[in-house]
Amino acid sequence: MFKNFAADALGLSDIGKIIPPSQFNQTDIDDYVFHEDGEKIYFVIKSKMDEYCFTNTAFIHLDGQSATSKKRTLNRYPYRHFAPSHVRIETAGTIDLDVELKFNVGGLAFSIDIDKQQIEGVRDIYKALTAIADKCAYIKEREMILNKSFDSITQMFALKDMPETVILNLPDIINQTVQQVELGYHDRLTSIRQYDFGAVFEHYLRA
Repeated sequence: MFKNFAADALGLSDIGKIIPPSQFNQTDIDDYVFHEDGEKIYFVIKSKMDEYCFTNTAFIHLDGQSATSKKRTLNRYPYRHFAPSHVRIETAGTIDLDVELKFNVGGLAFSIDIDKQQIEGVRDIYKALTAIADKCAYIKEREMILNKSFDSITQMFALKDMPETVILNLPDIINQTVQQVELGYHDRLTSIRQYDFGAVFEHYLRA
């Protein structure tokens, strides 16, 4: 009992290590990354029980549940649907051997203990996640503005409320304009929804 208490007090219970890129392919979580589709790993944190992976498109957690069990659960959180938020670092105390990287994805809170000797790498992850959080919020804001503009334009035509016979008798120019508006909307939406954050990670990675 005292041993467990001491481990918790010193931050030894399950300290993670940031894995160097040369060893990404040696981690279990690497098998669940969509390399075939261009997904790329930028950070992996490995502890006795868990592996945490940050790719250009998602945060992936391989949950070991306990050090004495081989059962593991894989959870994938695409940034598109689970934008990171409340990113913060809790620095080590005088006797602590770890720092804590804390953040939320969707409505889920994560706190990862990491060897304090790797604080520079923790700062890199903190900066990247903070930048991704800002970019996700910006994407959502632009989507909202685009949707409002699209709704305003479509209401001007209100073709969906007209009988089909009326629509068929409308001048071709109106129908063509509606089609152009819809195509323009979908093209613009696609250009806004850029959830590949490889460039963000590369910007903050230390050489």
